[in-house]
Amino acid sequence: MTRLMNLGALVSESRNPDTMHLDEMSTLELVTCFNQQDRIVPEAIEKVLPEIAKAVDKATASFNAGGRLIYLGAGTSGRLGVLDASECPPTFGVPHGMVIGLIAGGPGALLKAVEGAEDSETLGVKDLKNLNLTDKDTVVGLAASGRTPYVIGALRYATELGCATVAISCNPDSPIACEANIAISPVVGPEALTGSTRLKSGTAQKLVLNMISTGAMVKTGKVYQNLMVDVKATNVKLVDRACRIVVDATGATRDEAELALSQTDFEVKPAILMLLAGIDAPQAKARLEKHHGFLRAALAE
Repeated sequence: MTRLMNLGALVSESRNPDTMHLDEMSTLELVTCFNQQDRIVPEAIEKVLPEIAKAVDKATASFNAGGRLIYLGAGTSGRLGVLDASECPPTFGVPHGMVIGLIAGGPGALLKAVEGAEDSETLGVKDLKNLNLTDKDTVVGLAASGRTPYVIGALRYATELGCATVAISCNPDSPIACEANIAISPVVGPEALTGSTRLKSGTAQKLVLNMISTGAMVKTGKVYQNLMVDVKATNVKLVDRACRIVVDATGATRDEAELALSQTDFEVKPAILMLLAGIDAPQAKARLEKHHGFLRAALAE
């Protein structure tokens, strides 16, 4: 009972005075109300940008050291981490396992709640041990409430091991914030639907994860200008995107871009380097390797 009372005292669990009459609103009034509440999210995130920048730098350092970025959470928070992790390989051409998403209860919890899984601190530790966690890794714990035992246990273990640790919650001074090196706490206020943290809190967590993973990928050479130059052309849509990226980056014709890509196994960065530097595919790949995959540095040679 004490735990339930404490949970009810959290900002994310309190009632929102601006949404007390959802069940009496017209459909347009309802969605307008949701939209007005959602506008609060980016303003809350703006206040924690310095902490997000620190998390980006930690993730970058992990990647440069051969480590990983590991997200973990329960319920919506866990699903958001898995989503962000799963989108990194096709977007940035990184190997599966470089960015990992863990959810309390395992993969089955993505589709159906696993009762009690989030209440175990030892389960969070076990899941990290199963990944052979090392001090090169960055561990990001997500919990809208900031008090999920699964996340608390995992962050405590990761910190003790010497990992960089980040806590993302939507309540100030949360328990998970006390377990991490970096605390990111965008306070978005009470939800439009009381306690439904898949709404503003979920949106805030998604935006923060977008910044962390994308920022770290930029910092490790996966982006040139604002182009996804390490995209994996694994289907017709992505082959077309790869071609458009080469055209945008070089000013070449579509035919010239397709020819260059055909010589690089549809790898975008060496195709761009070929066209801009006037070199062949093997030379382009060798130069990129020399500059650790940073296209701008390779072009400056």
